[in-house]
Amino acid sequence: MECRTVLEHSKALRGKEYSSLELTQAMLERAQSCASLNAYITLSPEVALKQASTADKLIGKGKAGPLTGIPLVHKDLFCTKDVRTTCGSRILDNFISPYNATLVEKLQQAGMVMLGKANMDEFAMGSSTENSYYGPTRNPWDHERVPGGSSGGSAAAVAARLAPVATGTDTGGSIRQPAALCGLSGIKPSYGRVSRYGMVAFASSLDQGGVMALTSEDCAYVLQAISGFDEKDSTSVNQAVPDYIHSLSEPISGKIIGLPREFFADGVDKPVSQAIRESISVLEQLGARIVDIELPNSAAAIPCYYVLAPAEASSNLARFDGVRYGHRASEYSDIVDMYESTRSEGFGPEVKRRLLIGAYVLSIGYFEAYYVKAQKLRRLIADDFSKAFEQCDVIVGPTTPTTAFPIGQKTDDPVQMYLNDIFTNSANLAGLPAMSIPSGFDNQGLPIGLHLIGKYLDEATILNIAHQYQLHTDWHQRIPEGYA
Repeated sequence: MECRTVLEHSKALRGKEYSSLELTQAMLERAQSCASLNAYITLSPEVALKQASTADKLIGKGKAGPLTGIPLVHKDLFCTKDVRTTCGSRILDNFISPYNATLVEKLQQAGMVMLGKANMDEFAMGSSTENSYYGPTRNPWDHERVPGGSSGGSAAAVAARLAPVATGTDTGGSIRQPAALCGLSGIKPSYGRVSRYGMVAFASSLDQGGVMALTSEDCAYVLQAISGFDEKDSTSVNQAVPDYIHSLSEPISGKIIGLPREFFADGVDKPVSQAIRESISVLEQLGARIVDIELPNSAAAIPCYYVLAPAEASSNLARFDGVRYGHRASEYSDIVDMYESTRSEGFGPEVKRRLLIGAYVLSIGYFEAYYVKAQKLRRLIADDFSKAFEQCDVIVGPTTPTTAFPIGQKTDDPVQMYLNDIFTNSANLAGLPAMSIPSGFDNQGLPIGLHLIGKYLDEATILNIAHQYQLHTDWHQRIPEGYA
């Protein structure tokens, strides 16, 4: 029962094969039995069972939608009323939000059942979920390896079938990279497509909420539910949301797929490169046409990102000072000492590193040299995509240069850790929709992800191509050993 997709569960619930209450209870028990993965920070059984009971009544009355009664897990930076929201940080360990994030509210209205909150890199700063105050999450495919980050808890939960779907956020690749390393489908929509209200900010011009699931079809159904304009979010885009579900079935014959030479250069592991080439052949067999393109400024995406994101983080995280909410140091001599002690105790090493970088690049004397220059470079990166999309409908390449790496391997080398997002963060800088889907395994049995980048507000096309690819491959059906 637990190893089904969202739509398979939906069909079974409507066919009275089992109830949402039974499914939810089974998922909660499975999560507890797999606690060694450390995928969850908080389980919320009382909330889940109450929501499941309500869902069963709707199903019984014939008033259910396709997502009614389906369990899910939220990344622990979406505010959830009466359930704590920690952001993987000590500084918010005791924070209970008085309201729901818009994304949470929309999925609740769709009848979905919240099992709990998933582990994550502290304040979404990381690529491995090793930066959590609550300890690292383990990859279900190999417990000695990372699940990716920062949405690693969400990815591990879905890969281990502790939940059929999970929400995540993506600032530089934090949905797509863990989806790739855990063998999942994960989509980051265009900036502004999904409301950021109630999503604790890391870098406000880059953050975007999205979905991880077993299939692109499941992603389409959940994305349909969470997309749309929200007057509570000033960055929300007031444009109609297409019918993602209807577009899934369209043939991809005639679609033009761009291959950036920069995404197939040195540094990509051979098994990853080979798997991506084979995936491209599948798309060609389905009628897509392949063209070579260039993204000349893509190599500068990492330094550009690691100037802008920390700068925005240094501003956003200034609110965590021990005065208004969250952790406060127990001993201090005056208010300045209280600020310093609270933030020293409350933030972990990676967050402190990025806050210091952010404060530095925004400081007098360095603002023009770093921050302004990075903003100009961001525009060049966005322009590269605009020119490329004059030649193609979708851009394809590897999601990550390697498969999942061992826990602890890169914690002492931040630059190597940052390079895990080398293919993903340019889509955030340009505000474009992007997705990772399973496309093979390396010789150690670790998943490989195929990366698709679409035109602004054109999530429908990448979902369509992903779905058609999955109709002709079975990589997304593989289950980690011990979790079937």
